[in-house]
Amino acid sequence: MLVAGNTLSQAYIVPRSYRPSFRLIAKNSSSDVAIEKWKRDGVYIDKRGKLRTFHHKKLSRKRCGSLRGQGWKYGSGFVDGIFPVLSPIAQQILDFVQEEVDANRVWGSLDNLSPTHNTWDDLINVAVQLRINKKWDPIVLICEWILHRSSFQLDVMCFNLLIDAYGKKSQCKKVESTYLELLEAQCIPTEDTYALLIKAYCSAGLKQKAEAVFAEMRKYGLPPSAIVYDAYIDGLIKGGNPQKAIEVFQRMKRDGCQLSTVTYTLMINLYGKASKSYMALKLFDEMRSQKCKPNICTYTALVNAFAREGLCEKAEEIFEQLQEAGHEPDVYAYNALMEAYSRAGYPYGAAEVFSLMQHMGCEPDRASFNIMVDAYGRAGLYQDAEALFEEMKRLGITPTMKSHMLLLSAYSRVGNVAKCEDIVNQMHKSGLEPDTFVLNSMLNLYGRLGQFEIMENVLIAMEKGPYEADISTYNILINVYGRAGFFERMEELFQLLPTKNLTPDVVTWTSRLGAYSRKKLYTRCLEIFEEMIDAGCNPDGGTAKVLLSACSSQDQIEQVTTVIRTMHKDMKTVLPIE
Repeated sequence: MLVAGNTLSQAYIVPRSYRPSFRLIAKNSSSDVAIEKWKRDGVYIDKRGKLRTFHHKKLSRKRCGSLRGQGWKYGSGFVDGIFPVLSPIAQQILDFVQEEVDANRVWGSLDNLSPTHNTWDDLINVAVQLRINKKWDPIVLICEWILHRSSFQLDVMCFNLLIDAYGKKSQCKKVESTYLELLEAQCIPTEDTYALLIKAYCSAGLKQKAEAVFAEMRKYGLPPSAIVYDAYIDGLIKGGNPQKAIEVFQRMKRDGCQLSTVTYTLMINLYGKASKSYMALKLFDEMRSQKCKPNICTYTALVNAFAREGLCEKAEEIFEQLQEAGHEPDVYAYNALMEAYSRAGYPYGAAEVFSLMQHMGCEPDRASFNIMVDAYGRAGLYQDAEALFEEMKRLGITPTMKSHMLLLSAYSRVGNVAKCEDIVNQMHKSGLEPDTFVLNSMLNLYGRLGQFEIMENVLIAMEKGPYEADISTYNILINVYGRAGFFERMEELFQLLPTKNLTPDVVTWTSRLGAYSRKKLYTRCLEIFEEMIDAGCNPDGGTAKVLLSACSSQDQIEQVTTVIRTMHKDMKTVLPIE
């Protein structure tokens, strides 16, 4: 099928100049034919050479020589993961919209573009490249111009890009109005449209509206697909709601929806981050039994799951499977394996992987260096950690806040206050303002070394400065004073928490319990334990160990064991009772 304006060398389009119609004039060698149509119609020459009309909404989902209704897909760049190749004009448009902040100037410049298929392709390529660059404002400018000022026919792809951009900007009202505009334009929403709606709602924490999208799909006779479910699961995970993500995953199975590689990879990641590598492996085995082929991201997610628990042998086993499956390890896979050796306490094992990746032609990134700094720091090899830190800078990789924090932790472990203070000063010089996490680390260091006065000064500075003390700050203080036997100051800090709008967590209660446990004050420990339960805080394995260490007789041990066993049964907490 030949489309007028795309294949006829003499066809041209007259812009509508903000009117709801345009004139399309097609000339061929035998006769001149002038046809005026409303913007929803078009013409084409069929294989017999006759001029016919079509409805552009139907054509928008067919391949017709331009990127209309195809090309960009949610979750990737272009169809089959092909990224846009920009023409010289598209590159100029990209450079201009990234630099220009005045919307009127951008729109004025876009008004000068010829409304051809090539221009359309250039604009969509630019929008997709902007999406890859995470430049949401220019995407909005381009798509709004296409929808409201250009003579281009409205297309679902443009609406999808706009919904995605507004979602990333957390402008849910704009997301909704764009979706309604899509329906009013008689465009048919795709599964990508619904996936993007769900992502936007999840990002904004609007789970009820995300659920309503499923009802909206059924209203139009579309059963939720893997793409939509995957978007929901991904949104819930990123929104800090993993339990709901698991529920949606189970519902997806019950609904008989075909699980995709993306689905399994998301769930393996979820369980890996929750330190449940056994569940991640179970899903991986299920995935293969269902003939769902893992990709390199799936293997890397599983390596990461084992890495977080320091299970380096299992991580290496999966890494080998990744290669046997025909995948070339990338920097993310190597980093995951390095992390496994680092967490397991084998810095030289991590160093071997670090050398191997370079030998194989895979360049380390900032995360690679951070992992190595952490690996050496965990093992007390602070000089090696600093050597890697300096090497990173020498190679032109700018250390981030995390990079400095890892080096700070390395010196903090060996109690080198002067060096830690020097690192904090370096951060200031680099334009990195120490955050609450950095100051908490310094608090912990001063506390461990018994420098309570300096520790209190840091606390005062935090209370007066821009970085507010969080529950971790007070957990450190309560733990430090508890270990030192300063019960009065410890209790004073504990009582301050409500005034700071902070709620004691399991670490707070366990640290407080630990102070009395060391003195074998069994009765006092039981009182605090009861307070903890009444406050609605569930104990963990550390709490159980602290309670048991407070016991000084077999009767007390049996009493505590009975209480913990009962709680384990009632509240499903995982407590190490043998």
